[in-house]
Amino acid sequence: MSTIPLTARGAERLQLELHRLKTVERQDVINAIAEARAQGDLSENAEYDAARERQAFVEGRIRELEGTLSNAQIIDPSALETDGRAVFGATVEIEDLESGERVKYQIVGDVEADIRSNLISVSSPVARALIGKSEGDVVEVRAPAGVREYEVVSVSYQ
Repeated sequence: MSTIPLTARGAERLQLELHRLKTVERQDVINAIAEARAQGDLSENAEYDAARERQAFVEGRIRELEGTLSNAQIIDPSALETDGRAVFGATVEIEDLESGERVKYQIVGDVEADIRSNLISVSSPVARALIGKSEGDVVEVRAPAGVREYEVVSVSYQ
């Protein structure tokens, strides 16, 4: 399996989720299965079926997180020679040249991307256009909604 790029903060979030799944969720599922078994006939017990389904989900997510973390390559953008360019892990503020709207995105790995938190995947059209750019550069992004132009306002490494 190939390496999976992660920011330090992203790796920490995955570690916390894994810890919660192993210590809290797993025990909750075991308790739910025990309670459902105590109710008798398992063939028509919806609570038992739901608990077993939840157990399968939790165990699958644990395996997924363990695999991701074992193949993770943690990248610290502040330790790289960037010369002010946008790189993996950098936070980039851009301005839409048409609307004047500004937004900040952090370029992260596919696993930790969350657009609601302004974390965009390094493989997204916007991130691909931003990689290697510096303050003042204008980038053209080809997206499903059409071509947009953005100016790089700032690049920071947190």
